[in-house]
Amino acid sequence: MSKKNGDKGKSSAAYSPKQVEDRIYERWLDRKFFVGNPNSDKPPYTIVIPPPNVTDVLHLGHALNNTIQDILVRKHRMEGYESVWIPGADHAGIATQVIVEKQLAKEGTTRREMGREKFLERTQDWAQMNKEKILNQLKKIGCSCDWDRTRFTLDEGLSKAVAEVFEHLYRKKWIYRGHRIINWDPVSQTSLSDDEVEYKELQGHLWYIKYKVKGSDDYLTVATTRPETMLGDTAVAVNPKDSRFKKYVGKTLILPILEREIEVVADGFVDPEFGTGCVKVTPAHDPNDFEIGKRHDLEEINILNIDGTLNENAGKFKGMDRFDARKQVVAELEKKGLLAKTEDYTHSVGTCYRTKAIIEPYLSEQWFVKMAEMAEPAIEAVKSGKIRFHPDYWSKTYLHWMENIRDWCISRQLWWGHRIPAWYAEDGTVFVSQERPTAEECAPYDPKSLLPEEDVLDTWFSSWLWPFSTMGWPEKTDDLQRFYPTKVLSTASEIIFLWVARMVMAGYEFMNDAPFSDVYIHGTVRDANGIKMSKSLGNGIDPLEIVDKYGADALRMSLVLTTPDGQDPCIAKNTFEIGRNFVNKLYQVARFLKLRMGDRIPEVTKVDESDLVLFDRWILSRLDRTIESVDKSFREFRLFAAAKTLYSFVWDDYCSWYVELIKPDQPDQEIREGSLQVACYVLSNIIRLLHPFIPFVTEQIYFDLMDHDWESDDTVCFAAWPSSDGHFKDDDLEASLEQIQAVVNGVRSVRSELNVPPGKRSDLYVRVKEPDFGRLLEKNIGYFRSLARVENLHAGTDVKKPALSASAVISGAEIFVPLEGLIDVDVERQRLEKELTNLKGQLEKKSKKLGNADFLKNAPADVVEKEKAKREDFKERIEKINKNLEQLTGW
Repeated sequence: MSKKNGDKGKSSAAYSPKQVEDRIYERWLDRKFFVGNPNSDKPPYTIVIPPPNVTDVLHLGHALNNTIQDILVRKHRMEGYESVWIPGADHAGIATQVIVEKQLAKEGTTRREMGREKFLERTQDWAQMNKEKILNQLKKIGCSCDWDRTRFTLDEGLSKAVAEVFEHLYRKKWIYRGHRIINWDPVSQTSLSDDEVEYKELQGHLWYIKYKVKGSDDYLTVATTRPETMLGDTAVAVNPKDSRFKKYVGKTLILPILEREIEVVADGFVDPEFGTGCVKVTPAHDPNDFEIGKRHDLEEINILNIDGTLNENAGKFKGMDRFDARKQVVAELEKKGLLAKTEDYTHSVGTCYRTKAIIEPYLSEQWFVKMAEMAEPAIEAVKSGKIRFHPDYWSKTYLHWMENIRDWCISRQLWWGHRIPAWYAEDGTVFVSQERPTAEECAPYDPKSLLPEEDVLDTWFSSWLWPFSTMGWPEKTDDLQRFYPTKVLSTASEIIFLWVARMVMAGYEFMNDAPFSDVYIHGTVRDANGIKMSKSLGNGIDPLEIVDKYGADALRMSLVLTTPDGQDPCIAKNTFEIGRNFVNKLYQVARFLKLRMGDRIPEVTKVDESDLVLFDRWILSRLDRTIESVDKSFREFRLFAAAKTLYSFVWDDYCSWYVELIKPDQPDQEIREGSLQVACYVLSNIIRLLHPFIPFVTEQIYFDLMDHDWESDDTVCFAAWPSSDGHFKDDDLEASLEQIQAVVNGVRSVRSELNVPPGKRSDLYVRVKEPDFGRLLEKNIGYFRSLARVENLHAGTDVKKPALSASAVISGAEIFVPLEGLIDVDVERQRLEKELTNLKGQLEKKSKKLGNADFLKNAPADVVEKEKAKREDFKERIEKINKNLEQLTGW
């Protein structure tokens, strides 16, 4: 094994992601490294990608989630599993249709003018273009998906699965058509399920309206946040036990403005303590009022058109926008003396998760799925531990929703999506069938007279089948038998209800098994100020911009290192320097070893234990411990912990300590043979441990610097994942080395803070509490000479502090570094005093600013926090300089 500088080969001095990443990825694809084989005898490991919406471009949330999945898939591939990661995209019904309709509006036309068939062709073309763009973006960040298995929720096979499920549930009477209050979006003009409604706190008003009792001078007053809906009132309700209003029950009231007669009803739903104790009842525009109406057989009067304007039932307000009508109704009530008072009121308002429009509760005929019975096995799966959430506390969120589940409104008044497989006779009779029913199936009706359902299914009705529809269900395919159920679902917390829970229900209903065993919930990406990144706020970061600047590995490693398990990461553009610097550090240390080998780094699979010195045994112990720790973190789904462990081992233990220790003092000197062998052995393990996290640079090192043939089918992708039997682990050795490192770090800190020139050596005095500590230091004097620029070492329990020396305190010892002849004390004192004066001035300015009440009141919270952090930094730096000046006092 050569130990001197030799031929540098063709490896570049600097690592350039742009020059290698595309080339490496193409090689992976050409050799089909990511394609799963259903006939393999390896154990299966399957993940289905949460399909990104075709409306999306890759954002940091996607980058984080898909990095997590890729890490898991790559690790298991290295562990010998037949790993399959199925990619795809979601047609995103509402979101896609809204975008295409906006495009048409700019062109001066509408979907209705275009017609359904041409509109769907136009939308399909747009979706296909965007889908390809998104999938190519996933490739750019290194995702090792099985691209031959790419699926789209509107694919023919998946569409067949959707229709099959609809028919199955309809036959079980779990799908039904009902006249109920639903969530209506007047912008996209479609219904929404409860889980598609996002609630926001808005500042509004509470209007108190007086209703005259017929034949009396009495009035009953009700409070409402939506005064325009009173035009659809058909009753006022009071609690039957409320003595204040007992005499009015059964009486007739005169509806303000429209002067229609309505009844006073007694209903236990009314809370006597809330508001006035009287509640207006609008059965067509409030879910609670709808239930009251059913109990009292009240008329249901709809006052809204589908676009949010008022209809003929609103009288003279017909044609007005709902919010304009609100103002006019309030003005009319005021004019008639029927507005008792108005109060400011903050309340939670439902909005569409796509268009952001304010939702209207709306009485409509829609299709629903009964969920309660389907939820039972899905609840038991989590309670029994068959499905585990990581972190575990999300299981409580899941169970709370599942145990309070409501029927799911699945019909959407859109064109883009899976058309509901239903047909209508002229009298309203419904036939559910994927194809037009035959004469026999629809007798006595003429099949040609049947009209197809115009509505489509909720996007999530196809997404909830994703774990098995992507594998060919309802056909009994090889993929389905081999790769279902999948192993892990990685996703964000906001779709636990919309998607995760529904997939579990579908898995049990149609496959009689859970769709996955583990659900990994990652944090939500936020900006440096803790604000959720979003397109509307303009605070997002384009992952591809980061890839272009720093490389995919830097993006991936930075995201994992800054996302603590179970927490939201706060990320700025300079965050990605963490990953870039780490990748460069790894490449440079590998290149250093190659230069020392003179050709290529050999694949060392075993070290010669008879030729190991202290630090060799130490790095091997640290490697064993790192492998154990990383494996444990993976088992517990703590990827942040795994990444931090690897980062610390590679940067600190291997690069900063071990490799620096084995370097000779002079460039032309040899490295000790046994240590060079150990360095290569450890690097080989590092490359494999890091490959799931940073696949490109590890593959580049594997071929460019190590002894592997690019033209072969060799790859780190299938290299064996490192294992540890604990053979090299040595707790006492690691404890001893921690003491040596503490002394070295103490010396380095003193020299750095007092500006000692790096080339100058000094003596070192260490006063220890325990004699064994002193003997350990003296035994290893060579390490202090190379790492701390020490000439002579004096260690013991009775060591005295030399004159003109700086000191530092560590656990179990005091360190003294004589500085005479190393620095010009007067010049150093003047430099520190000048810096101290400058810092004190800046601290005074910051303190005045933070003492200004107007600044604290008007400045954004994140700005105030930044200023406080700067003030604390100035204080710490002043304290450190004062300490250093004390060290120089009297010299």
